[in-house]
Amino acid sequence: MYVKICGLREPEHVAAAVEAGADAIGFVLTGSPRRVTPARARELAAAVPPHVLTVAVFAGETTDEVRAATLEAGVRAVQLHGDHPHEDFTALKDLGVTLVRAGAASGDLRCGAFDEDMLIVDAPRPGSGEPWDWAAVRGRPAGRWMLAGGLAPSNVAEAVAAARPWGVDVSSGVETAPGVKDAGLIRSFVAAARGAAAG
Repeated sequence: MYVKICGLREPEHVAAAVEAGADAIGFVLTGSPRRVTPARARELAAAVPPHVLTVAVFAGETTDEVRAATLEAGVRAVQLHGDHPHEDFTALKDLGVTLVRAGAASGDLRCGAFDEDMLIVDAPRPGSGEPWDWAAVRGRPAGRWMLAGGLAPSNVAEAVAAARPWGVDVSSGVETAPGVKDAGLIRSFVAAARGAAAG
């Protein structure tokens, strides 16, 4: 089970995610309570070992803005959230980073359909942190795809059983307040996700 912890802003939470065994760590470089500057993302990413993917998350920015921020942040992946056209992904291919497409379950659920390397299938209201009908996507997405939307340590096993994803992505579900991560919740989430996959 591939596990991504998103929206990290503090070194101790990055360390907790790495120690817990997360496969990917996301830094939000778009409008959000979790937003960090590219310079801050670079500082945080510098502490992440090479086997953990560092992801810069964008939503609605132009490809020029994404390119500049990604290069400044020094991350190894770009996530475009929302209604980004195929052309945006194609335009970023030459960056040589992993491309992640994130959107609602109503979109094209074929990983790679937009030249991306990974797909995130989110709730009908992406970023809301609200649980949704995870079973509705079971058997539909193809390839390397992560389930997101309302996941938490308490329900990730249920969500994995319902949707059978390749991976899971969490942000608000490991927070004590908007943008405030909790190391204990991060550890619990990774353990629960891996336990669900093993089961």
